[in-house]
Amino acid sequence: MASVYILFSKKLNRYYTGSCLDLSQRLDEHLQGVYSASFTSKATNWELFLHINDLAYQQARQIKLHIKKMKSRTYIENLKKYEDIQTKLIMLYR
Repeated sequence: MASVYILFSKKLNRYYTGSCLDLSQRLDEHLQGVYSASFTSKATNWELFLHINDLAYQQARQIKLHIKKMKSRTYIENLKKYEDIQTKLIMLYR
């Protein structure tokens, strides 16, 4: 099953949204800077801010794109604050 995740860097004061099939492996890749040209390689202090698990792969990709299209820090923070938003996203992209 796939996951959507949001990372936060205090150093950059920025969020990063992604999706993957293996969350723990992907987090390790971000923290170790496996992809040196990627956005997340700009900081080493990424913390897992939010994750939504047990999604179909295509569903995870659609939710990730939805979050990115919102281009809103407030929206991302509300995703964590109000779980019903997460539930609605899961239902919307079934």
